[in-house]
Order: sequence, then structure tokens, then C-alpha cells
Amino acid sequence: MKRILVTGGAGFIGSNFVRYVATNQSEIHITVLDKLTYAGNQANLPVSNKVELVVGDICDADLVERLVQKSDAVIHFAAESHNDHSLTNPAPFVQTNIVGTYTLIEACRKFDVRYHHVSTDEVYGDLALEDSQKFTPETPYNPSSPYAATKASSDLLVKAWVRSFGLRATISNCSNNYGPYQHIEKFIPRQITNILNGQRPKLYGDGKNVRDWIHVEDHSRAVWLILTNGQIGDTYLIGAEGEADNKTVLATILTLMQQSPEAYEPVADRPGHDLRYAIDATKLKEELGWQPQFTDFRSGLESTIEWYRKNRKWWEKEKIAVEKLYTQRKQ
Repeated sequence: MKRILVTGGAGFIGSNFVRYVATNQSEIHITVLDKLTYAGNQANLPVSNKVELVVGDICDADLVERLVQKSDAVIHFAAESHNDHSLTNPAPFVQTNIVGTYTLIEACRKFDVRYHHVSTDEVYGDLALEDSQKFTPETPYNPSSPYAATKASSDLLVKAWVRSFGLRATISNCSNNYGPYQHIEKFIPRQITNILNGQRPKLYGDGKNVRDWIHVEDHSRAVWLILTNGQIGDTYLIGAEGEADNKTVLATILTLMQQSPEAYEPVADRPGHDLRYAIDATKLKEELGWQPQFTDFRSGLESTIEWYRKNRKWWEKEKIAVEKLYTQRKQ
């Protein structure tokens, strides 16, 4: 591979992947296709003559075809991804996550370009809190929210295109990411920036909902490994055995920021809030030799807090608008 196309490459996970490839695969030219919605930020991208930004929509078939035709591989990160927004207005999720994916895989089919589809563990629904079970590539899909349903739909499109048309594709479903450049509407950066602004952080409901946390850099390494060594047609689950409930995560953030672990405000729970996610990444580890490097969640949180502390200019302008929206929702 000499040229890759990364959709959503100016967003949180996509930009970290671009940075990872730019740092570790200097011979590769990276074209980023991003609509630069509120979640995309050109400042997230590394300054490099090997990284080119094209501002555009993945639903624009003519643009997508032009870019795919010049690429050796497409890595598809672009998505509407916020559950709360999907509950308020599902339409953009259907358009971007389903129609956008269709547009990309059709172009990759036409020009026989390698395709990797980045998805989420939320397509599987949730697990019981008291259960020891984890998601595997064989777990049936059971999405709970419009966001998860549209991601599940996009996954199924890719699977069908592999079987029906021979699309050279792989899929990865990853657990909850954290790290630098994550938009402040998300749980961890929202709480960090609240505390930095002297506001009390917020906790949905009783905070018992469990998520399986992974540092975004570990996710980036896994995606690159799957792209270059994964079995065509296969699905790989990416997780770092980082299960923790939301209350524990928030208490850890508060403690690391020299606050009382009880110094938070309970807010109304999200409708249909999934109870527990947990990833079994055995296949990824055994077949491709991947291992997470950020295995200490507490130290990973500490470095993430420090990044937001040092990069106030990156998030300050949007903070008021984000909190105003949450206030309207009583969250």
C-alpha cells in the first residue's frame, strides 16, 4: 500500500489513526475525507506533506469514486456516533452510517479496493451486569439505539458485499475509546472539562452501567494490523479488558483531579441505556498477535486529563454550547 483513504479522519478515533500511520508508516500517503461537522476538526490532523485533507461528504458518490480510484485501501471511520443525538434526531445517522457506507463499498467494489470497516460493540446490544459473558464475533446483533442500529446496518451491508460481490473487506468492532482529541460531548472528556471549568461533573442515573475502555492508540494499532494482516471477510473485536462502571470512572477522574469522588451531580438517565459492554478480543490476539499497550486504565486517564489541561484552546470555545444542549435535555 502506498495511498490510503481515511474517512472521518479529522474526528477523534480517525485522527488518532492518521497520526499513528503518519508516525509509523512514513512511506504512505494519507488522504482524509471528512465533512468537518462539529465532531471533525482540522486541527486534529498532523502537519505533514503525506497527509491531505479533502472536505466532503461520504454520501457524495462522484467524490468518493474519484478518491477511491486513487487509493490502495479505504479505512472507514466516518460516522454519526453520539447516542443522545440519535435519540433526538435519527435521520443524520441513517444518512451517514448507512447511505455513506453503501456509497463507499460500492466504489471499493467498482475499483477492487481493499476496505476496512470500523464499527462498535454497541451493535450487539448489552449484557447483564452480573454476567461473565463477553461479546465475540459470533454474538447476534441486538442494537438498542438508533445509532447502534445504523452501525449494525452498515456492518451487515459490508458482510453482504463480501459474500455477494467479493468485496475485499474486514470489519472491526471496538469497545469504548478514550484519549486525546475526543469531543467534549463524550463521557470522559465532558467530565474532565467540567472539572477544569469549576463545574460539577454529571453522572447518568446510578452510574452502574459498565463500559469496556480502551485507549485510542491501542485501537489504532489494532486497525492497522487488521488492515494489513486480517483475513478478508472476517470480523475482529478490539478490546483491552478495561471494564469499569461509569461511577467508578468518574470517581477516578475526580480523585486524579484532587476532587472528592462524590463531587458530582446525578442527572436523568439516557432512554434505553445499555447496561454492560464487554469484549472478547481472543481472535485478534491469537490470529494477529495484537496486545494492548495501555493496560493501566488509571494512568491512561491521568495522561488524558493532562492533555485536556494543556489544550484548553482546543475545547474551550465549544464548551458553553455543549453544556447548554445537555442542560436542555436535563442531563
